[in-house]
This record gives sequence, C-alpha cells and structure tokens, in this order.
Amino acid sequence: MLNNNKSHPFHMVDYSPWPILSSFGTFSLLMGFIKWFHFNSSEIIILALTLTIMIVYQWWRDIVRESTFQGLHTLKVSFNMRWGMILFITSEVFFFIAFFWAFFHSSLSPTSELGLSWPPKGISAFNPMEIPLLNTLILLSSGLSITWAHHSLMENKSNSALQSLGITILLGAIFSILQAFEYMEAPFAISDSIYGSTFFMTTGLHGMHVIVGTSFLAVCFYRMMNNHLSSIHHFGFEAAAWYWHFVDVVWLFLYLSIYWWGK
Repeated sequence: MLNNNKSHPFHMVDYSPWPILSSFGTFSLLMGFIKWFHFNSSEIIILALTLTIMIVYQWWRDIVRESTFQGLHTLKVSFNMRWGMILFITSEVFFFIAFFWAFFHSSLSPTSELGLSWPPKGISAFNPMEIPLLNTLILLSSGLSITWAHHSLMENKSNSALQSLGITILLGAIFSILQAFEYMEAPFAISDSIYGSTFFMTTGLHGMHVIVGTSFLAVCFYRMMNNHLSSIHHFGFEAAAWYWHFVDVVWLFLYLSIYWWGK
C-alpha cells in the first residue's frame, strides 16, 4: 500500500507478481525457440511471446503509474536509475565484446579446417556496399533524429519532439525489415563454420537490440502523446535514447569489422 508519510526520498517498491511471471514467460520463450528450431513447431513460442508481451505491458503500466501519477520517482530515485541504466549498458558492451572476440580470434588466424583463409573457402560474404551500408546510414540518421527529439523535449517543443521520435521509430522498423530481407537472401547459414555462427549471432543479437530499442521508443512516443514527460522529468525517454545510441555505436563496430574488414 502506498505510504505518503515516508521520511526518505527512496522508492520502496510494492509487492509485484510481474518479476516471477516474466521469468516463467522468458523460460517458456526459450523452450519455444528450442522446439521451433528442432521440430519446426511454433505453438509454444507464440503462446510464450503473447504471455511475455502481456506481462511487459502490465509491468510498464505499473512503472508509468508510479513515476507519473504517484510521484514516487524522486530526484534521488532518478539518480540511482541513471546509474542502473549506465551499468546495464556497460554489461551489454561486454556481452558484445565476447562475440567480437570470437570473430577476431578466428578471422585473424584461420585454421586449416577453414582453408587458411577468411572468409572460409566456399562462403560468399555480403557486399558491404549494399544493404549493410544502407542500414548504417539508417541507424546514423536515427541517432540524429533521437538527439533532435531529446533537445526538443528539453525545450518544451512537444510537436517537434513527437515528429522526430516518430522518425526514429520508423527508421528502426525499416532497419529490422532490411535485416530480415538480408537474412532471407544470405548465401550461407548459421551452421556454416565459425563464420556463419559468429555472423548470425552478432548481427542477430544486435537486431534483437534494435527491436527492443524500437519498442522502448514506441512506449516513449505513447507517453509523450499523453503528456507523461516534461522538460525536467523524462528519464524514461532519456534511458531509451542512451540505449539507442549504444545500438548505433555497436552497429558501427559491427559494420566495420564483420561486413567491411571481414569480407
């Protein structure tokens, strides 16, 4: 129960069913992927994805209620949440470093099983001047538009903030569509040696981050339309912008190393 007589600036979170339910949803999603990969059956993954989306919606609804209507996100809470987001992005950086490490470990010293060459013999790499370059331009443009949206919000220009944020969401969706098309036209698969596994794991992980970031920004767009964000109280949007810039920077490293240098 909400206690308005507290004598500290911290947010004592109420009991919530969403963390444990989201754990079950994520576990079911993993089982669904395994069944989909091995038995080409999508019933579990569709059910688990639906369950996870419903849980995420209700969890975010509670957070919006706490931050916007109940005033529980004080300056102290916002400060700690900023540090939490910084540490989360730092952990994501090291997550990607592991996959880049695997790529460079194999590409800098290809073994005899790979034909002593990189890409391995028999694998035709993507042309970096086609869809990869277009996706690079799209993400760089989205970085500009999200910065535009942030500055517009800080200057109380709501229409400009909505327009630029909408452009960012559109560019993120176009990126995902182009990457899906690239995967469908790929001349190699994830099972094609270390090249295929590192390529699809790294680009696929980044693609998942783009989808998550686009969803994050879409929620911010909805909140902005409903006047949940102000020039001095908009950490939700700020965190989404940080995440999106992180996605942009990772893609630059990915494009230069895997698509351009490793072709």
